Formats: sequence, C-alpha cells, structure tokens
Amino acid sequence: MTGPQLITSAANPLLKDLRKLSQDSHGYRKLGRVWLEGDHLCSAALKRGVKPETAVFSQTLWDEQSFGLSGEADRDVIVPDEVFKSISSLESPARMGFVIEAPQRPQIDTAAPSVVLDRLQDAGNVGSVLRSAGAFGFGQIIAMKGTAALWSPKVLRAGMGAHFGLALIEGAETHELDALQMPLIATSSHKGDFIHEAKLPWPCAWLLGNEGQGLAESLAWRAKLSVRIAQPGGEESLNVAAAAAICLHASAVYNRALPHTRTP
Repeated sequence: MTGPQLITSAANPLLKDLRKLSQDSHGYRKLGRVWLEGDHLCSAALKRGVKPETAVFSQTLWDEQSFGLSGEADRDVIVPDEVFKSISSLESPARMGFVIEAPQRPQIDTAAPSVVLDRLQDAGNVGSVLRSAGAFGFGQIIAMKGTAALWSPKVLRAGMGAHFGLALIEGAETHELDALQMPLIATSSHKGDFIHEAKLPWPCAWLLGNEGQGLAESLAWRAKLSVRIAQPGGEESLNVAAAAAICLHASAVYNRALPHTRTP
C-alpha cells in the first residue's frame, strides 16, 4: 500500500461513484460496490473479516489522527471536508467511510434458521429486523422481490453492522422457499396460538409481510404454523420490526429452555 492520496476535485470519478453509492438506494447494484459511512459500520465490517478496497477520510479527521482505521484498505484517500459533505447523505457526515465489494448473492442454506422478508418497504424496518435476526441466531435473511434493497445506505445504517454476520439473499422467488428444510411460521392478528403459549419449532423460518398488505397468500399457505402476539393494550397491530423482535426472541428463548422440543 502506498501513502494516502489527496483528492480535491469534486468531479473526480471516484467521488462521483461515492455520491451514487451514498445517495442511490440501488447504486450498489449498478456499480458492484457498497459505501459504508462512519467508523461503527467500518469497524463492524473489519471484525467480520471484510477487506475494504478504499478508505475515504475528511481532511480534518485525517489531521487529527485519532480514528485508527487508516491502513486497513488497499488505499487511503483524503478529501476536503466540504467535498466529503457532498458525498454524504447524512445531515451530520461521519467524516470517513469504506468502499467494499458488493457481496455476491449466496445460495440458500436449506438448514439455516431464517427470516423471510416479503416486500418490506421501509428501510428502517428492514435494518431493524436484520439486527434482531443477528442477535437471536437467525443467520439467513431471504428478501423476496419488492423488498427494500438490503445493502442500501439507509438499511445499512439501521442494521448497525448486522449485515456482516448474516447471509443476505435478495430478489428471491416464492418457489425458492420450498427448498427450506424446516417449518415456516407466520404471524397473524386473528388466528393461531399466542406466541407465549406456542410450541415453536427449531430450526424455523419466520415469514414477515409488507407493512400495509401483510403476507402474500402464496407465502401464507406455505406456513406450517401461525401465531399471534398478545396485545393487552388494545392496539390494532404492531410495527413489523417490533413484531419481528418479539417473534425471533421467543424462538431463541423457547428453544434454549427446551432443547428436547427441537425439530429437524
């Protein structure tokens, strides 16, 4: 690795690409690269063995020499603070970021505890679900066509680094779920056992539907089990990210406490 490269022109091709990656939710699909802004995301990627291609630092952050992430990428780039602001889509730019290669779509692991996202649109919801999945032992995310782009900047920020510990499968077709060698579980507002009373299989795949329309019928009929979340407060429904956290936690706790109930 050579010394850092100073780029001052906002018209530089690298900076043009960074703007597209930062401000276009599908930019990573077009360019084959992902922009990670901020030391938290960058550190999370490094901890999972991700090797960045390029590290970009604002001039003031580089001059402070207090960040500790230089030398991790194949090349370090320094840009003036105003130029970095033109890259960032954040109100308060983080002053550094990594460019990594966009991960290839993995094959579905037919035995991995999974979360299926059916056309979830809100990036914050999707990122929050990814965090819950990582926390509770669901290492595979299967995003059906129409789901928010998993590696978009907003989903990345909401995921808080969870991406790098998960197998992320985008653009899945319904028939691909038939390969899963485990029960599929759906949430419902009107049928099935309450989740705190249900016998939850393990491993399993949880089906999470669109924020407004719910789960597609083509997925719902594949579910072996439907469960409800008790809502004594009387609200009509829960935010999908909140519901996901409850369901995934219930699976993890139930099957840790009663390992003899696990099913293949």
